[in-house]
Amino acid sequence: MKRNFLTGIAMMVAVFFIGTEIAQAADISFSGKIRTRYENTTAQEWDVGDDPRDWTATQVRLNAKANINDSTSAFVQMQSSRTWGVANAAYTASDGDSSVGLHQAYFTVKNLAGTGFNAKVGRQEIVLDGHRLFGHTGWTTGAQTHDGAVLSHAHNNGSMRYIYSAAQEHTSTAGQAENDIEIHALHSNFQGVLGGSLSTYLVMMDDDCGAASTAACAGATNKWFTIGARQAGKMFGLDYRAEYYFQTGAAALAGAQMPYTTLVTTPGTLTTFDPTAGFGGEASRNAYMYGVRVGKSFNNVTWKPKITLWYDYLSGTDDENIEDGDWGAFDTLNDTGHKFYGFMDLFLPQTGANTDFLGLQDIAVKIVLKPAAKWTLKADVHNFHTAHSLGANPDVAHIRGFCSNVSVGITSSETGGQACRGGGSELGTELDLTLVHKYNPNVKLVFGYSQFMAEALYHRIRGTSATVGYENQARWMYVMADVKF
Repeated sequence: MKRNFLTGIAMMVAVFFIGTEIAQAADISFSGKIRTRYENTTAQEWDVGDDPRDWTATQVRLNAKANINDSTSAFVQMQSSRTWGVANAAYTASDGDSSVGLHQAYFTVKNLAGTGFNAKVGRQEIVLDGHRLFGHTGWTTGAQTHDGAVLSHAHNNGSMRYIYSAAQEHTSTAGQAENDIEIHALHSNFQGVLGGSLSTYLVMMDDDCGAASTAACAGATNKWFTIGARQAGKMFGLDYRAEYYFQTGAAALAGAQMPYTTLVTTPGTLTTFDPTAGFGGEASRNAYMYGVRVGKSFNNVTWKPKITLWYDYLSGTDDENIEDGDWGAFDTLNDTGHKFYGFMDLFLPQTGANTDFLGLQDIAVKIVLKPAAKWTLKADVHNFHTAHSLGANPDVAHIRGFCSNVSVGITSSETGGQACRGGGSELGTELDLTLVHKYNPNVKLVFGYSQFMAEALYHRIRGTSATVGYENQARWMYVMADVKF
């Protein structure tokens, strides 16, 4: 028996050394991270009698990278995203947490078939430039990935890539093929332009209603395009960024969000509601956004301050759009909105629904200070407005349910929205404070506090004004530890 035991030990040692030799031959490396964040917020609890919500979430990642040969490599990233106490209550006898999944898994082939293009195939994060249209949403516990392929080619100071993403696939339910969504994108980048780089975009969303609705757009299509460019760099001692994107094509979700509306009234007393006030089945997209940023660093001043002025404009749908049959709300695609529109994430998702498709203006001042070694203090102030005011767009206000005009007598030459001629465009102001401490090369500690001071229009759009005794301010704070190995 002792001999058999020693034989077994010898076999295990041999397997270990053989496995080690294979790992060395394939050049396999391992890494990972653990990120834990505690959050406390009143942003969902506008009633003065409600307590704030709080929770702790952890993201765990284990990475394996294999350089297989000179032209082929592979990367696998396992991830667990979980909230403390969910599926693993301490008073239960068994850990029921099964949150481990595949976050990324792709292989890369260089110079595919001698074409000069590199192919990256599989589940992967896709980040373009500053995360405006394609980002990994890294702030969220799960983050965003795409199932697809990227073909890229670089030459001299330029590069280009083709991106395919199977964004949504229905294979098991009959009649659900129209809910499939595919993304096709062409992206190019040119270095050395105006002290920086110029990027161009052409993105097609091939969406047969999947993101818009279900029965509401049956028979309609939702295939549309985003065309634009981004220039960023440094000139005259200033950091700058300027970008513009235009969207055209079909907008199947228009009929679901702002349906064709007729107001039934008493003949001779009130006129019929303007028949152009709403969309039927399919509308045409006519949306755009632009953003500018200018920053200046003062490295010879105490705390090395950097000040940035920031403005973003995302178009919305107004009365004129409805009359023309155009959907005017800009869709930010697969962006990282947390980076742009305030850390409290009050103006997500990408469709513009959180401003009731009236668009968004973001006027911001951002300050970065270095008060001590390994410490960074950031302060951002955002002032948010809709792109179109309720007062100037009574038809939109009526369709979205902000007001009713059934008791107002009007002439036949007027639209039915005269009772809605109230309300400006200011949504509120947000202050974001962030303190970052690089504890050591592998550990980063982050402390954050945000406060949103809401205007009446914000409550009106979000429906929080229906609560008696609602708050005018919302707060959010967090403490986060990010450990990499």
